Amino acid sequence: MNLSIIVMKKGSGAKKVGATPVTQEVYLQEYIHDNPGVIPLDDIREDIRLFVFAREFPTPSGSIDALAIDDEGAIYIIETKLYKNPDKRLVVAQVLDYGAGLWNSFGDFSEIEHIIDQSVSQEFGMSFRQKLIDFFGIDDEQVSIVLNRFKSDLSSGQFTFIVLMDHIHDRLKDLITFINANSRFVLLGCETEFYRYEDLEILIPKLYGTEIKKPIPSSSKPASRKKWDERTFFEDIRNRLEPPIEKKIRELYEYAQRTADNISWGTGASRGSFNPKYKKISVRSLFTVFSDGVLQVNFEWLNDNESTLEFRKKLKDALADKAGLIFPPDYEEKQITFQAPQWYERVADIIEVLDGLIGEASNKVDTGNA
Repeated sequence: MNLSIIVMKKGSGAKKVGATPVTQEVYLQEYIHDNPGVIPLDDIREDIRLFVFAREFPTPSGSIDALAIDDEGAIYIIETKLYKNPDKRLVVAQVLDYGAGLWNSFGDFSEIEHIIDQSVSQEFGMSFRQKLIDFFGIDDEQVSIVLNRFKSDLSSGQFTFIVLMDHIHDRLKDLITFINANSRFVLLGCETEFYRYEDLEILIPKLYGTEIKKPIPSSSKPASRKKWDERTFFEDIRNRLEPPIEKKIRELYEYAQRTADNISWGTGASRGSFNPKYKKISVRSLFTVFSDGVLQVNFEWLNDNESTLEFRKKLKDALADKAGLIFPPDYEEKQITFQAPQWYERVADIIEVLDGLIGEASNKVDTGNA
């Protein structure tokens, strides 16, 4: 039975507020999509973060109410159900069936990645990969680790199932405990109590199913992140690369130092990176240089507005014509990488291209603001 809570404002009397009944399952779906942090997963891992990237995700078994990923790449299948729903007894079978459908249908990771990209792009205006970078505050290398874990768990059917209800009865709690004790996956029940007071919404979540601890294999966990800076970046380069390559990377870095509005440093576990940003062109970095000698041109990120799209096209053409770099036909949708031998001897040409296009773009902005 839901309890009442007491709400007080400073200088006024206390008010008893009763629970607000949830009458539609779609409300639970929308709420958890917008506020995934209300599921108290800290009982599993401290500081865990959850991103719900799709609602009504299609599988042969039916549509998954909410499909989510955490900051380590683990997959969560969330099914919402109201206690009054006569099918609530079948909710465990239903959510497991969705997991089987997801596992059986998407052995090819590129296929599900394409579907997810479409969904995320439609809602957030960016690719799944870029949204993970933005949402979790990680760099390109770290998001690759997260996606590798996602791919591995999808292939093996290693999911965490969450049944989200306004009220979970005792028999379902017992079933959750039994399944967790006798299976290799994790089934959780999240009971949510809603309260409303004036313009406030209050939610009290309770998580069931964490009594049986199932540690994640250490091989699945991403390596710890590291915050790089100029000193550690070039120290790493000296340990990896020959002096002529280090010299050319430093030339490109010093050019970025002189011209960029700011340079952000990566947090990759195994290699450093710097990312120059030019705010008159894009809020994201034009390119990334890694301490293992890789140059990455971030075409996928350059989609802020029409001017940025025009800059992207000119950048590709100029780098191809003057620096001899080769790009695929669908370069707009990718971050194109080049190993050190492919580009380091062409640094002067790359700088000339950047200098011309960045200057042209800045002049357009200044003229437009004049």
